[in-house]
This record gives sequence, C-alpha cells and structure tokens, in this order.
Amino acid sequence: MKTRLLTAAIALPIIIASIILPAYFASAVWLFVAIAGFALAAGLFEFYSLTKKLELKADAAIGYAGAAALFVGFVFDAPARMPDILLLTIALVIAAVLISQMFRFQADFSKMLTGTGVTLAGIFYVSFLGGFLVATRVGFENHADLSTHLLAYFFMVLFGSDAGAYFAGRAFGKHKLAPGISPGKTVEGLIGGIVSAAAFAALATFWFFSSFPYQWSIPLAVLLAVVGVLGDLCESAMKRGSKTKDAATILPGHGGLLDRLDSLLFGAPILYYFARFYF
Repeated sequence: MKTRLLTAAIALPIIIASIILPAYFASAVWLFVAIAGFALAAGLFEFYSLTKKLELKADAAIGYAGAAALFVGFVFDAPARMPDILLLTIALVIAAVLISQMFRFQADFSKMLTGTGVTLAGIFYVSFLGGFLVATRVGFENHADLSTHLLAYFFMVLFGSDAGAYFAGRAFGKHKLAPGISPGKTVEGLIGGIVSAAAFAALATFWFFSSFPYQWSIPLAVLLAVVGVLGDLCESAMKRGSKTKDAATILPGHGGLLDRLDSLLFGAPILYYFARFYF
C-alpha cells in the first residue's frame, strides 16, 4: 500500500503538469504528447510480452511501426482533420501486417493467422484507442483551454472512480463482480467507483468546467467509469490467460503501464467524439 501511494505521489504531479501547463505555455502541449507516446509504447511492449508467454508470436517490429504511424496521425488530429488519411493508414497497416506475416510464417502457415491477429490486436488496442487522448490534447485548440479541461475532467473521473472502487471494495465488498476474470473486484466496488466518478464529474463542472453542465458531465462520467471497469476486466482476462499477475513492474505497487492504461483506453475515443459532437 505504501509503495502504491509513493508511486502515485510521484506520477500524479507529472500527469497533472502535462495537462495544466499547456493552458499557460502553448509549447507544453508536447510534454503530454511525449508522455502519452512513452506510455503507449511501453503498453504495447507489455502487451506483446503477454503474447510471448502464450507463444502467439506477435511480430513486434511491424507492430511498433504500425503503432508509430497511427500515433503520428493522432498527433495531427487525423480523426477530425484528415479522416481519409487515417483510414488509409489503417488499411496500409493491416495490409503490411498480413504481407509481413505471410513471409514470416513460410515454414508453417498454420501460425500466420495467430501471428497476424495478436500483432494487429496490440496496435489497435493500445496505440489506436490510446491515440484519441493525444488527439484530444491537440485537436481543440480553437476553443480556449478546452483540451486542458477535457483531459483534466477525464483523468479526475477515472482516477476518482478507481480510488472509489478500491476503497469501497475494501470496506464493503462482499459480492464478486466477475470472479472468473478478476477475483478482487466486487459489485460494491463497482458502485463505489460509479458514485465517485459522478462526484468528481460534479466537482469538475463546479471547479473549472462550467461550460460542461451537470446534466452531461455526470452521465458521461458514469459511462466512462463503467467502460473503464470493462477495460480493466479485459486486461485482467489477458493476464489470466497468460498466467501473469501484472503486465510489468515498471510502476511499483501498480504493475506495468498497461495496468494503468487499461481503464483509460476504452474511454479515450468516447471522450474525444463526445467533445467533437458537443463542443
């Protein structure tokens, strides 16, 4: 517990600074982009490490190249500014992976589909979904401080949900949520996480995000909290399948970066497209 809190005490100020500083220094946008790039690259490495334990043989080299191509697109907010280029990039990544695996598995084509599947799964699970956080950071510069407010809201809601679920689960947890996937999660923890997410969303609206009224900020927070739990469960299932407790040990007390990203990845495109339609 002490190690977990110490890691959070070091990591959280860095994350907070990367979100808030661009409101005062425009060039500080690249701090968040750099942190996101590092986190997604590390998360992809951890994902491919999990596949190795199952001998699924992902092609990490082409995976990193494809992930990098998508990441560059998100840096230029391709979902809004260049959707056709983003779709072309996705098509080329899929074709490149298939072609590379065709040559890679010439000795045994029966493994080609699994190699292709896990390579593409890593690219789209980590880099594509996570890339929407980068697009959120760079894609709303026409609205003063909107990117900062959106990301601050997003991380407040999901970190608040995670903390609420943890403490509610420890204090009241009796009914297992999905014992076959994650034995530690409880229905009481889920409820605590949702309530906490709603509370932090209300706080965000009151504190700094008055342009995002309660009737929208709270329901979105509930959705993000639920989707975050589903993302967490999906990653837990992957770890259980590979007989691994944590994706890595880079964050003492928290596991790997993928263990921290799991609840963010599914919510990132929801936040981005909600903001596109609403603002």
